[in-house]
Amino acid sequence: MNALQRVALALVIIGAINWGLIGLFQFDLVASIFGGQDAALSRVIYTLVGIGALCCLPLLFAPTADEESSAVERNRNLQYSTEIAEETDPSKFNNEKEK
Repeated sequence: MNALQRVALALVIIGAINWGLIGLFQFDLVASIFGGQDAALSRVIYTLVGIGALCCLPLLFAPTADEESSAVERNRNLQYSTEIAEETDPSKFNNEKEK
């Protein structure tokens, strides 16, 4: 996870905590700190949280460490071998059928 994804995840966590406070206690922490929901700074914070959520969407579809290690393990266990056999002459089969 790079630095941008970490910042985006931190913003999403802040937004989730704020929504939890709104849902449980009807208290908007961002609005109370930055001067109300209509204040410019509050709107900037809300916008950054939304952008952070969009930046975290790829994390939802990224493979986990377990999936990556199992893929490596699957590739490690592959055995590439060939079967060597004599090729038969198809004309022999035709001759046997005619007899």
